[in-house]
Amino acid sequence: MKKVLVIGGSGFVWSHVVEALIEAGHRVTVFDRLRSDHIHPSAGFIQGEITDAEGVESAVQGHSIVYNFAGIADIGEASKRPLEVAKVNILGNVHVLEACRKNGVERIVYASSVYVFSDTGSFYKCGKRTCEEYLLEYQRQFGLNFTILRYGTLYGNRSDESNSIHRYLKQALLEGRIVYLGDEDFVREYIHVEDAARLSVEILKKEFLNEFVILTGPSSINVKELLGMIQEMLGGKIRIEYRDPPEYHYKITPYSFNPKLGKKLVSRTYYDMGQGLLKCLQELHERYVLGKEAAKVQP
Repeated sequence: MKKVLVIGGSGFVWSHVVEALIEAGHRVTVFDRLRSDHIHPSAGFIQGEITDAEGVESAVQGHSIVYNFAGIADIGEASKRPLEVAKVNILGNVHVLEACRKNGVERIVYASSVYVFSDTGSFYKCGKRTCEEYLLEYQRQFGLNFTILRYGTLYGNRSDESNSIHRYLKQALLEGRIVYLGDEDFVREYIHVEDAARLSVEILKKEFLNEFVILTGPSSINVKELLGMIQEMLGGKIRIEYRDPPEYHYKITPYSFNPKLGKKLVSRTYYDMGQGLLKCLQELHERYVLGKEAAKVQP
């Protein structure tokens, strides 16, 4: 059992990681700007900002493992806010590294992205590449051990409008259409958030010390197949509209730049894409459709 601090642990993906850590027997504290309803009741909570160096250092004290998931995570948002990406994603991560160094943390786990390989990804990509270099240099100079997780395209329960699958399913349920920014032959390797969370804990094994680990789905699916699957699940009544894509998304593969290579880790058991979509649909139906009907009958 380890004492684990999860910085940015209130969010969609990271609240699932907190649950997986607790299920694995670890004592977990979340450090975040706001406490969400998704935080496991067994987890401790410290309210703070990653840009506050003193607050970060205080939170890190007494923990053996630190996960850093904080920062601007939406690529579209990051593309419009380069200064904030530098302040929050890059400088904030350096605050975490320095706190870990001073407090003798055993390992820091950093949430990177497959966009580090790409010429796309805008300032979001720039931030991730820079942070990876800082982690490498802290390990070289100070012996601070790390594991870097390069996440692919995530989906699953608890997501919001910033998540693409969430948007497609919500549009399909409420508007009878899906608007996709890109071509039907765009390809992604979707990974369900619960699979990603489980693997994000598995990497605490010694074999992943100072390693780069790629966490994506077990197989690729193109957009036409994905949206066709959603269309079929909802009775074939969904209209699909393709529009010009933003410049910061890749089409088929992010691999146009080649930083330090990583190992791809795939779960032995995982959510089939269809099952994962159905689980998301059930949650969104309860939230947006049944919830809407319930609101109508309130006195």
